Order: sequence, then structure tokens, then C-alpha cells
Amino acid sequence: MDEILMNAEIEMQSAIENMEKRFLNIRAGRANPAMLDGVMVNYYGVDTPIKQLATISIPEARELCIKPYDKSSLSACEKAIYESNIGLTPNNNGEMIILNIPALTEETRRGYVKQAKEYSEDCKIALRNIRQDANNDIKKLEATEDEKRNGEEDVQELINKYNKIVDDKFKEKETELMSV
Repeated sequence: MDEILMNAEIEMQSAIENMEKRFLNIRAGRANPAMLDGVMVNYYGVDTPIKQLATISIPEARELCIKPYDKSSLSACEKAIYESNIGLTPNNNGEMIILNIPALTEETRRGYVKQAKEYSEDCKIALRNIRQDANNDIKKLEATEDEKRNGEEDVQELINKYNKIVDDKFKEKETELMSV
């Protein structure tokens, strides 16, 4: 039974980590190198993550600078950013690419909060599925009814703990998104 609980907890932690990664892709009006995580550059015929080809820095709160290690890949990086549909227009000054992050409007902020809410709900659904699997595994065990009930209660305590973590992380992200 302890093994079932451990496996459930590991899966729940992984669901939380997945939600946090998805939260990183939601812009908060500030520059964040994670915004470029999905950008793949065609570098000598191979799709390569932009982070492997360039230094990404944040000189100002709303500005990202991408400086390729190889100057010949500058236009390929610029093209990849433009085609990645991240909602930012790259500016090439011959040495580096500068991305200016526009200030968010109230309406855009609300849209991002809604998106974050969807991600947190997806995480809660994943947690419920993990609980269901764990409870099914407990029911299959050769144990007394009391032991099975105690195991299910332990799984419920676990999901309560992780649901609270999801709610806290969502509130954190909501505060971040709504602050100007």
C-alpha cells in the first residue's frame, strides 16, 4: 500500500511540475527567457532550440536580447522567432535580436488569467485521475476492508494537499498577471 501511495505522490508532483511549465508560457508583461522555449531554429538543416544557439539576456524589464554565438545564424534565429507565433516582432540590429514586450491591457491580462485557470483545472483533473488509479490499485490488494479504507483516506489526504498547492500556485500566477 505504501508503494501505491508513493507512486501516486510522484505522479501528482509531476502533474504540478507540468502545470508550472505551462504557466511559464503565459506572459506577464515582463521579459522572460522561457518565452522562447518552443522556438526552434533551422541551423544547418537541423531544428535546434534557440537557447542552444544564442545568449538570451534581459537588459530591461520588457526587453529580451538574443545574441547568437554564430553571427551567420542571426537571420535564421530572427526568422524562427517570427514564425513561432509568440506574438512578438523581432528587431535585428546586425549583432543581436531585440524583442520588445508590449504592456498588457486589462483585457489581455484577464485572458491570461483565464488561460492559467484552465491549466490549473487540467492539473486538478490529472490529480483526480491519479487518485482514481491509486484507489483502484488499493481495491485490488489482498487486505482487510479497514486497511483498504485507510489507504483510500491516505490517498484523499494526498490529493487534498496537492489541490491546495494547485490553488496556491494559481493565485500566485493570477496576482503576477494582474499586477501592473
